[in-house]
Amino acid sequence: MPIETFEFQVEARQLLQMMIHSIYSNKDVFLRELISNASDALDKLRLESLRDDKLREDVSDLHIGIEVDKEHRTLTVRDNGIGMSHDEVVELIGTIANSGTAKFLKELKELKETKDAAASEELIGQFGVGFYSSFMVADEVTLLTRRAGESRGTRWESSGEGTYTIETVDDAPQGTSVTLRLKPEDIDDQLFDYTSTWKIKEIVKRYSDFITWPIKMAKEPTDADTDADTGADTGAADTGTAADADADAGRDANEDGGSAVPRETETINSMKALWARSRDEVTDDEYSELYKHISHDWNDPLETIRMQAEGTFEYQALLFIPSHPPQDLFMQGHKRGVQLYVKRVFIMDDCEALMPEYLRFIKGVVDAQDLSLNVSREILQQDRQIQLMHRRLVKKVLSTLKDMMSGSPERYATFWKEFGRVLKEGLLSDFENRDAILGVSSFASTQDKEGLTTLRQYVDRMKEGQQHIFYMTGESRSAIESSPHMEAFQAKGFEVLLLTDPVDEVWVQSVPEFDGRQLRSIAKGEVDLDTEEEKKEVEAEREKRQQEFAGLLTWMTTELSESVKEVRLSSRLTVSPACIVGDTHDVTPALENMYRAMGQEVPRIKRILELNPTHPLVTGLRKAHTERDADAGLSEAAELVYGMALLADGGELSDPSRFIKLMADRLERTL
Repeated sequence: MPIETFEFQVEARQLLQMMIHSIYSNKDVFLRELISNASDALDKLRLESLRDDKLREDVSDLHIGIEVDKEHRTLTVRDNGIGMSHDEVVELIGTIANSGTAKFLKELKELKETKDAAASEELIGQFGVGFYSSFMVADEVTLLTRRAGESRGTRWESSGEGTYTIETVDDAPQGTSVTLRLKPEDIDDQLFDYTSTWKIKEIVKRYSDFITWPIKMAKEPTDADTDADTGADTGAADTGTAADADADAGRDANEDGGSAVPRETETINSMKALWARSRDEVTDDEYSELYKHISHDWNDPLETIRMQAEGTFEYQALLFIPSHPPQDLFMQGHKRGVQLYVKRVFIMDDCEALMPEYLRFIKGVVDAQDLSLNVSREILQQDRQIQLMHRRLVKKVLSTLKDMMSGSPERYATFWKEFGRVLKEGLLSDFENRDAILGVSSFASTQDKEGLTTLRQYVDRMKEGQQHIFYMTGESRSAIESSPHMEAFQAKGFEVLLLTDPVDEVWVQSVPEFDGRQLRSIAKGEVDLDTEEEKKEVEAEREKRQQEFAGLLTWMTTELSESVKEVRLSSRLTVSPACIVGDTHDVTPALENMYRAMGQEVPRIKRILELNPTHPLVTGLRKAHTERDADAGLSEAAELVYGMALLADGGELSDPSRFIKLMADRLERTL
């Protein structure tokens, strides 16, 4: 069949060059990535064989093989798993980081300049280009694969420069093999001899010992073996190319008079399921490697959660809270859920039925003893046992976060910084655990310029006589703190929660209270912060002002009727002339915009304009209206007051050009 040659995209070529020139120091991880990919392929074939009776592939001896040729310096990692079709090779191997490559390169270059190796490795894992880490140690990489159920295979080959080739082949064995033509050893550059048996065993032990499939490798020949097989390690069977190594189907053999003498193999990993072993039998490093294997993350997890249920329904769970979110955490189509096993048999990745959307960052393994091996996602959604596991797993995660909050505040702070925005989504969907989610949530507050506070801490600090938990939503802390709505609260020393995540606009609408205290937006309704004694002192003054401003308020309500439903005096302003507020149950402007951005039509809501009766601009406007209510300029002044209040609230003017013209004309008259 003809060999097709393709060019890498410019960005992909740049990424490959960065790989080749070592963007991080620990080059051993290339083998971990190849073994992890092979393990996934075996999982998928086992699962497909359970679900497809017509699949005729042999699944009696599924394993991963590692083969070396010292003379020609090649290393091959092969599996007899699911394999890939020609189209899958083009899609999955022929391109790099289909989405976000440009952003990836930019961040990677910045990290390389700062020599932040750990952060570089994190980016590599997040963008899923672990296969290409092979080019750190190889001058040429050849991939030979055949999809289960197909008769022909595909060979992909590249030196990592500007092109790669793809060829259809007739004699490909089942599964996938990746053959590396290794670079010369360079200890100073952390480039070791990856044809060395002890080095390969060391890497497998460190990174892949828990893999549930056997990793097989030829035993080192003894002196007797060498005498009996004088052709050992002469490489007579190998032409020296990676393609030939693949074509030989990975036989670790030597030719002597035309006959191949196979070398005895050994399994070099323990294959022990970490979730089935007691805690004292497993090291933290082993847990970390399992996490990295199933999450494709290059960082250690922030927290490991063990769970074992016994009795009428038995299952074991090993869950991980990552230390950093994946790049696609907020993207549509982001995969969530944990791996599901039944009696140590892999069933599926990303089992959504076991983990809710707001815990989509949780990774791990759940191994059930009493489920059927032949289950689908649709069946799992209705399975009573799965639902029971779901409830218990969620409660375990939330209780772990609660313990972390009290026992490891620094690690909790890291968690909240990375995942707090996601966790708060549960306040909208998980009514059963709403109180638990609120209990492990933290918020910015006027109490502390740097730190966060919990609702419990807020309630414990509430002023005597305070009935509500006050909050305000906005785009940023600085925007909220400078809002006119904050003035009375700052003047009287009332603490206000500063909610700046987009999800905050939504959940506060559906969470009525905490610990019997109502959550109250300071940008809605009327504000009354006076004590009973203060109310008696100012009541007469308020009534007087109300009478004095009655004419102005009625007139402005009419003049601005297309924009506001009422103009009234304010008890929340101490410095600003005016502000825009909503009724208690009004949707906020930000939430209106969010709904419209999602394509949902929302009726336009008129809000209330509040005036500060002590501000010179407002008192001057009242005086002018009393003296010359027919003056056309007063209508423009009212429009300007409303526009300023709207801008201060973060709103958008319906006619910015007109507002600017009115403002310019007014300024001109003062000069």
